[in-house]
Amino acid sequence: MTIFTLGINHHSAPLSIREQVAFNAETLPQALVALTREPSVHEAAILSTCNRTEIYCVSDKPEPVADWLAQHHHLEAARLQPYLYTLPPRDAVRHAFRVASGLDSMVLGEAQILGQMKDAVRLAESAGALGMNLHKLFQNAFAVAKEVRSSTAIGANTVSMAAAAVQLAERLFESIATQKILFIGAGEMIELCATHFCARSPKQVTVANRTVERGQALAERFGGHAIRLDELADSLGQYDIVVSCTAAPLPIIGLGMVERALKTRRHRPMFIVDLAVPRDIEPEVADLDDVFLYTVDDLAQVVASGVESRQAAVIQAEAIVDTQVDRFLHWLATRDVVPLIRGLRDDAERARRHELEHALKRLAAGEAPEQVLTQLSQRLMNKFLHAPTQALQLAESEGRQALQQAAAQLFQIR
Repeated sequence: MTIFTLGINHHSAPLSIREQVAFNAETLPQALVALTREPSVHEAAILSTCNRTEIYCVSDKPEPVADWLAQHHHLEAARLQPYLYTLPPRDAVRHAFRVASGLDSMVLGEAQILGQMKDAVRLAESAGALGMNLHKLFQNAFAVAKEVRSSTAIGANTVSMAAAAVQLAERLFESIATQKILFIGAGEMIELCATHFCARSPKQVTVANRTVERGQALAERFGGHAIRLDELADSLGQYDIVVSCTAAPLPIIGLGMVERALKTRRHRPMFIVDLAVPRDIEPEVADLDDVFLYTVDDLAQVVASGVESRQAAVIQAEAIVDTQVDRFLHWLATRDVVPLIRGLRDDAERARRHELEHALKRLAAGEAPEQVLTQLSQRLMNKFLHAPTQALQLAESEGRQALQQAAAQLFQIR
């Protein structure tokens, strides 16, 4: 068994495919339990964000994991296969380190992915799906991310999704200060967006959330108020800017709802940002006149313009990653010899105890201590060297030279 990474991300698949394999945070623990019940899967962690769904696992082979992913989301494996990547051990380790460091993000150097990865690890631990190998992998990934951020300028001048959304809105509206804004959801991404938009002092701020108390807590931070999700249909037309990011498995704003909102607005434009995966807003809404709908993939074109200023740090960051990959793989390789080392020590300990008991009996019988100690050392030496000596003497001619070299290295004979 070994470490594999299997998944899709914004490099390999469009949003329409990514949203079909996204995992809901509420059902993720059960999914992990189901995955680790697969006979060939020994450890697993699932990272599911708007830009990626990745399964990090310790498995005998990756094929059953790919089949499980398709079955879990009720998809045909053949439909998913063109977008799926499977990374062998070295590539899997390097990928984990790069993801944690923000080197594989849509926004180069962004820090949010590190928190999302830490959340994924906590979920895997609580589900009992994380073993020693993946635990060590992720702890190393977090350490690499810290080193990259402290040693390079990879996070300098980062253009976030939230900042990109504000930039697009300011292209449409002369001033955000005269606009009414609706935030749908109350998670980390909405909080980031609210921070950026509210820095422009909008005319009104409203938060719609499934749990009104949580929505109210966020709204109060920005001088706004909260509504329930079931109030959206009646109130959507009041807002000029709508930013949505929930964990809903299906769209919560449909084509008809937006059409009715536009009628009440007398076709004044609406700026809508859908940061959710799966999407919160039906894609057909983008075809309506007077609606400017942007998804996470659309925002990628905006954030790309800020990448150049961070490219100089990438080479240095990649060098840090490569060094730490080699160290981790060395640790992983030594894990394979642990059972052998333990067996050698157990055998030696049994021989030591046996000879010590024999020597103590001779001392109790009154034999000279010097004679007893001499014989003890001789017997121990003979026992420890008997097996390797016999193996060297009985080795076939074609394997004798390799065995001799191994013995010379093990016993440090020059």
